[in-house]
Amino acid sequence: MNKYKRYQTAGLLLLIVIVALSACKQREQKAATQTVAKSRFYYTCSMHPQVHEDHPGNCPVCGMKLIKAEAGGDSQDNRIKLTAAQQQLAGIQTDTVREQNTGDEKLITGTVTADENASGEQSARLAGRIQHLYVRTVGETIKIGQPVYSLYSEDLQEAQKEYLLAKEQQQKLHNPDVDYPALISAAESKLKLWGLTAGQIAALARSGKVSASAIIVSTVNGTVSELNVHEGDYVSEGMTILKTQGLGSLWVEAQLYVGEAGTLQPGQVVDVVFPDLGGQLVKGKVTFMNPELSDGSKIDLVRISVINPKGELRPGMQANVALGGKGINLAVPVTAVLTDGKGSHVWVKNTDGSFSPRMVEIGKQNHTYAEVTSGLNSGEVIVSSGAYLLNSESVFKNGSDMVGMEMR
Repeated sequence: MNKYKRYQTAGLLLLIVIVALSACKQREQKAATQTVAKSRFYYTCSMHPQVHEDHPGNCPVCGMKLIKAEAGGDSQDNRIKLTAAQQQLAGIQTDTVREQNTGDEKLITGTVTADENASGEQSARLAGRIQHLYVRTVGETIKIGQPVYSLYSEDLQEAQKEYLLAKEQQQKLHNPDVDYPALISAAESKLKLWGLTAGQIAALARSGKVSASAIIVSTVNGTVSELNVHEGDYVSEGMTILKTQGLGSLWVEAQLYVGEAGTLQPGQVVDVVFPDLGGQLVKGKVTFMNPELSDGSKIDLVRISVINPKGELRPGMQANVALGGKGINLAVPVTAVLTDGKGSHVWVKNTDGSFSPRMVEIGKQNHTYAEVTSGLNSGEVIVSSGAYLLNSESVFKNGSDMVGMEMR
């Protein structure tokens, strides 16, 4: 009987131990779940994305209020997710994997200049004194019809009187021997020739009042590159008031040695790289090659036209023009490839907007593009600028080993 009680007591103790272990395991699972849920979010600074905190507060660098951000994924996925503001601050730019020329090439240095075909000039059509300038500084953008200056001119006043007199005679005299429409047309043509618009002439006809001053409007479009007058200046007929440049298209002028001249032909499309814009590449078209060589130096001038839709290119910038061999292969910009002791990798943009590292094998390359022999497919989107920041962010989150990176 005592032996039976001992077995019963031992069984009861074993049951208590099992229940206790089960409860501890449940608490550990719950705590782990809470930790995972909590790790899905962190707090960072929009100005300093390297700051990661597990609680709200202020940025330790600049003092701005931290914002809540969702982690890009678990450590095995190694994804990095940045907000639009963070991407903009980091200067992250993307490009598409596609076929490009990776053949041997040589870079020649050029300079961005104004496209003379898009330049303009406004001259004084009538002598007089400038009373007021509406365009005051170089760099202003003007459009046709925009007021440029007001001009005081007694000759303009007399021309207005002639126009009003011709219209008055037509209404009152009715002389059949006088061609009044021809007189009115001649007077109106003189006013237009001297810079008055059709609207100004119509207003003159309605009011019937002459004025010794008139507003002269712009006859050109573009950015003011030269302004030659000041308020109070007297101008003569034909004097240049201002000059403009059209910055929508620009020229890149470079010099070639005699032995290099055969590598370019008029109409050929070439790659132009701008170091001042972080190596940005723009397609340009050869529009002119000087048929005469410079005396003594035997250098040929080549002019390349480039489009400037965003206004980022400016006259005076340095440009590098790529010359050389052809070799069309699947490629990425050389700025997209990061190489370390473990090999080369790029950062790929995923469909959800996050970024993941991808091991790649690189073939031949030139100053602009690197051939990708494996690891990427045509049409994938990769980070062409700002990849080092993503690398730093990955190391900050996961340590020096970027887990989950593999060759595809």
